[in-house]
Amino acid sequence: MIEEGSKRGKAMVEKRQLFMEMRAQNFDVIRLSTYRTACKLRFVQKRCNLHLVDVWNMIEAFRDNGLNTLDHNAEINVSRLETILSSIYYQLNKRLPTTHQINVEQSIGLLLNFMVATYDSESHGKLTVFSMKAMLATMCGGKIVDKLRYIFSQISDSSGVMMFAKFDQFLREVLKLPTAVFEGPSFGYTEHSVRTCFPQQKIMLNTFLDVLMADPPPQCLVWLPLMHRLANVENVFHPVECSYCRSESMMGFRYRCQQCHGYQLCQSCFWRGHANGPHSNQHQMKEHSSWKSPAKKLSHAISKSLGCVPIGEPPHPVFPEQAERPQELTHTVVLESPSRLDEEHRLIARYAARLAAEAGNSTQQCPPSDLSFNFDANKQQRQLIAELENKNREILQEIQRLRLEHEQASQPTPEKAQQNPTLLTELRLLRHRKDELERRMSALQESRRELMVQLEGLMRLLKVKQCLKDMHPKKKKKKKRASESVISWDGA
Repeated sequence: MIEEGSKRGKAMVEKRQLFMEMRAQNFDVIRLSTYRTACKLRFVQKRCNLHLVDVWNMIEAFRDNGLNTLDHNAEINVSRLETILSSIYYQLNKRLPTTHQINVEQSIGLLLNFMVATYDSESHGKLTVFSMKAMLATMCGGKIVDKLRYIFSQISDSSGVMMFAKFDQFLREVLKLPTAVFEGPSFGYTEHSVRTCFPQQKIMLNTFLDVLMADPPPQCLVWLPLMHRLANVENVFHPVECSYCRSESMMGFRYRCQQCHGYQLCQSCFWRGHANGPHSNQHQMKEHSSWKSPAKKLSHAISKSLGCVPIGEPPHPVFPEQAERPQELTHTVVLESPSRLDEEHRLIARYAARLAAEAGNSTQQCPPSDLSFNFDANKQQRQLIAELENKNREILQEIQRLRLEHEQASQPTPEKAQQNPTLLTELRLLRHRKDELERRMSALQESRRELMVQLEGLMRLLKVKQCLKDMHPKKKKKKKRASESVISWDGA
């Protein structure tokens, strides 16, 4: 009883600690609710070390703990939640260099108490599987497009169409995050939130990504992409003086007035609504996430006038509309057995066979004038696939070899080493070698993930590539998407 009481007291201290530290950052002086919410959630993300866990690693942790086999409405108790978080953080420390290890126990305690405070307000001691997935997938690190693809895979049916009831459930869960950091009045859940996001009846993956990654996104989720932009600009340096605080340089965002010539503010002054001279808070401000020197601006303007600047890329790649679930592939797993290695090789071989078959079908449907062109293109693609398959096999063999060396390096014990100085020296060398092997294994895992992404890209390329009657089809003009948004105080 005494031990249980001490644990409960420790949990309460950790719960208060996170919110006390957040209040000490004085985020409430930020006038714009969107920035205020994004800053608070970014603070929680970094304080719990979730920004170090990539979304792919998070998905793998869900599978390793059997969450992919459970119903979304199934409940898990706090004890099992703590076990899941432990596996996530201990795996994270294995991927990190020894010089950048995190405090696992502290991270578990802070995140566990934040999740319980957010999703178990009535103190039942249980959370649903879906609420846990929604929270961790939203707050972890990684690209926003990968997160949204995974979320869509959880709220769509077998034919790849979004289920509105599931999206409504996702909004209920994810909008508890702003409420947890005391921003519920600005971004709380309403019954009309779903239809405000999607007035259409049938929503596929690309439409889902278009809406949530638009500029601006739906009002209830406008803080989500901003949180990712904050992460991207934290270390961006601007060698410009702030017109209010007179700081000689800025870090993060930079804001330039569209009416006052040469008037620029650092993010701290802009967020707090500072203004001086002829400048007013009602003026429109343009947000900059990077710095370009005057020489680069002139070069860019000249290139643009000569037509040398490419059209701006879309906010996300176009994915096939079929009900594909690439998020469930084992992109980042080190395979442990020869049978699983063979399974991966068979998977790649099956991809290559499908690509070859589809290439053959498309060649038969093409006009005779296109046969030589398609033959050469398909031949090059098959050669590329064969090279990727060989590279994947070499990487897997190297991973297996490194695992064996890693196990051998871990065998000597400190007790034996203390009895023999020579063995102690060898142990130090082995530990150094062990660290090198871990870094090498991490690099190889990333190479494998990139390889699988390339294979998926080739599959999509052959799926959408069809022969057209005209050799030069008309190209649709794409409207250039502005990389920097214009912000006014009215859009708070």
